[in-house]
Amino acid sequence: MKEWRDQVAVVTGGARGLGRASAEWLARRGAAVCVNYVAHAETAEALAKDILSQGGRAIAVGADVSDAQAVEAMVARTEADLGPVTILVNNAGIAEQGTLDSFDEEGLARMRAVNVDGVIHATRTVMPGMRARHYGRIINISSVAGIGTAMPGNAFYAATKAEVLILTRRFAMELGPAGITVNAVAPGFVRTDMTEGRRTPEEWEAMKKRIGARAMTGRVGEPEDIANAVVFLAAPESGWITGQVLAVDGGRMDYLGHS
Repeated sequence: MKEWRDQVAVVTGGARGLGRASAEWLARRGAAVCVNYVAHAETAEALAKDILSQGGRAIAVGADVSDAQAVEAMVARTEADLGPVTILVNNAGIAEQGTLDSFDEEGLARMRAVNVDGVIHATRTVMPGMRARHYGRIINISSVAGIGTAMPGNAFYAATKAEVLILTRRFAMELGPAGITVNAVAPGFVRTDMTEGRRTPEEWEAMKKRIGARAMTGRVGEPEDIANAVVFLAAPESGWITGQVLAVDGGRMDYLGHS
């Protein structure tokens, strides 16, 4: 579709997991994609080359989203190489486990800097261009943890993701009159190299079975489940959807205070 050929997307944290799947699916629709990374340059470059080999347009750009100047440089490079940014997927994030007794304050500060400040920096950077063109799609990747799932040890991670949800609604209010939509996808537990990689095959199977049983669909998610939601909200046809949180979790049933 011509509408997608005119789209340029920045996907933060796009080298692996949910970001990678989102970048791939946007490229399949015809959008040009900036694959952002911090630590996984080879993986990001390989993804960009794969998109190019299939006739798409893509670049890989390193930038720590907690650094506002680095984000500005990334967007400038994207617009110079690919064109004006019309889609922003704020996916970059880190997860630190801990309780009131055990949590490390430096870990919390770093997690907030990436998970929350990163969303602010990237949104503020693409905002002027989107306003000037009276068009934009911003999709923030939050988590069902921010809504209130009951898994232990993720209270502070959940707090950062809850903040993303609040910012999503408030940014939607600010940017809506300029033709910019701002929505959030709240993934449930998804199989990625980050969730799977630290466990033995036996541990992973046990966790997949245990958490899958908490969902109405009886399974954990795949990265493509999230990418599908991102593409839906990024579509030109989704211009009357904004300020929304789409939980993509298979129907989780372990919410705190859920009624």
